[in-house]
Amino acid sequence: MRYVIALVVSMLLSGPVLASHCPSLVKKIDDQLATVDLDSETRERIETLRDKGLALHKQGKHDNSVEVLDQALDELKAAEQ
Repeated sequence: MRYVIALVVSMLLSGPVLASHCPSLVKKIDDQLATVDLDSETRERIETLRDKGLALHKQGKHDNSVEVLDQALDELKAAEQ
């Protein structure tokens, strides 16, 4: 029974943790976009992912938001190489 309660509590607490994680990912993307030289197509794709992630965050879909923002960061990292 203790494990079930611990699981429920951790699930309830994970939402707020992810919620605060989204804005930090958006800031990280913005900071990297300001310093990296990308072609317009790549920049537009990354900005679209960033905007989509931010919109998901505002809708309360934090798991999806983090996934999309991580994808944007992965594309940024690949473009820098």
